[in-house]
Amino acid sequence: MRSPTSKFYSLAIVAAALMLPSFAAFASTPQTAPKHDRAFWRAIQTNHYAVPNNESAVELAHELSTYLGSPDPELRDDLAYSILDVWIIERPQLARQELIPFVEEWSANLKIGLAESGTDTVLKRSFSALMLASIAQRDLKTQFLGDTRYHALLTDAISYLTNERDLRGYDATKGWIHSTAHTADLLKALAENDLLTQDDQHAILAAIAARLATSPTVYSYGEQDRLAMAVRSIVTRRDFDAEYFNKWLAALNEADSKVWKEKPLTPATLATYQNRTYMLEALVARMSTESLNPTATAAQAKVTAIIARR
Repeated sequence: MRSPTSKFYSLAIVAAALMLPSFAAFASTPQTAPKHDRAFWRAIQTNHYAVPNNESAVELAHELSTYLGSPDPELRDDLAYSILDVWIIERPQLARQELIPFVEEWSANLKIGLAESGTDTVLKRSFSALMLASIAQRDLKTQFLGDTRYHALLTDAISYLTNERDLRGYDATKGWIHSTAHTADLLKALAENDLLTQDDQHAILAAIAARLATSPTVYSYGEQDRLAMAVRSIVTRRDFDAEYFNKWLAALNEADSKVWKEKPLTPATLATYQNRTYMLEALVARMSTESLNPTATAAQAKVTAIIARR
């Protein structure tokens, strides 16, 4: 099931977006001021996401992409993300090769303003990660990224998960921010790809552990569950590396066992404990909803045993 952000999301951002470095493939679509107003995009939704007559889906997609960093939640989420997601996955309007420039653009967006926290730059990063999750899901149906692009995207996703400093979930004015959840969605889709190697499994699990260990507060908008879904995608693979997973799990548990020995306890330390606990609980719950092979069943039992002792 998609994010709760999927159907809930000023033009001041657009001018800045147009100053981004150009990409060879992306340059073929000139970047100009948006041609269409909010009513135009709303009408597309009302008309079941059909591409309007005499309009180009790829040109409209490039225009929508300029809204991914908008602080206006309707433009960013309800319209830009929702329309692009449908056109990429549910009712494909963009050819596979037409998606490649977006992979390049949105991957580059993950690095813009990465050292900042509490600013609007996180919106473009976070929603670019969410759009890349849509592309990764599309690639699961018919592969088009290829090994090189796939692994470049995986590297960028892992780097973004571990380096993002702005971990806000929801803002009453700006709507969903949700960088951790959106990146977890991307990693989940990438983890289901046949191109994933066992080394890649290790890298994703290590990145998730690092993210859980560095969040200064307890996630309160379902981020732990979304990370658990990425882990589940690894555990249920035919080539699942159970030996590495068991070591990873033991390391999480050992880190948590040390929390209660610290004097005094700190909110940050307790936050890491709670985030790991909630992620493991969500992992067991998610795995209980499907038939598991013996290796995944054994992994689930190990997680359950750890939770039972908490």
